[in-house]
Amino acid sequence: MTGLPAPGGKRLGLVIDLDICVGCHACAVACKEWNAPLSDRDPYGAEPDGVWLNRVHSYEVGEGKDARTMYFPRSCLHCAEPACVTVCPTGASYKRAADGIVLVEESLCIGCQLCAWACPYGAREFDVAVGVMKKCTLCVDRIYNEALDPADRVPACVKTCPVSARHFGDLGDPESDVSRLVAARGGYDLMPELGYAPTNKYLPPRARAPCADAPELPDAPEAGGFLGWIDRLLAG
Repeated sequence: MTGLPAPGGKRLGLVIDLDICVGCHACAVACKEWNAPLSDRDPYGAEPDGVWLNRVHSYEVGEGKDARTMYFPRSCLHCAEPACVTVCPTGASYKRAADGIVLVEESLCIGCQLCAWACPYGAREFDVAVGVMKKCTLCVDRIYNEALDPADRVPACVKTCPVSARHFGDLGDPESDVSRLVAARGGYDLMPELGYAPTNKYLPPRARAPCADAPELPDAPEAGGFLGWIDRLLAG
């Protein structure tokens, strides 16, 4: 596949800590603000909808006193082998060799939505106002913007997270801070069996101290329980 970074090359992406995400949606709002304009449909009506490149889903795990709310942020995973790029008939969807970011050249997009059909993670959005597909860009216009303070050269979602549940860096470098975090916490790919090798990783909830009133977490990822739980959420 053309445009892919060389093996061992730079792979910019996110690491999202499901242990401390509080579901505040600050990441989604910051993303929407930085990437404006993104269309909204009937925002004050009974069924509001629109283009959100970053979403946070809430799910209830367990029942009664054992119930716990889990938050699952979702955006493009910037796969090493992106199916969305493969199916695009015009070349509008492409992966940058320099850093592994998957982008859309809107001037080439015909709005056929094949990329949305191909993406198993639901990361593509169709903007009806302009008739093209939109997606997370990792705020490429921020991270390379030398006019910004170095501390601000991170995706808007990372900058705004109040609990630091989101981390940005080079996951192609095993010695980077994000790679070390993934190794230390057992970070994992979503649906690795599909072979798309997503760059973004998720960190599972950590075990809590025993408490009579605390709900049990899903099984640890190595046992398949937590990963299976996430897979069921994505499958709907």
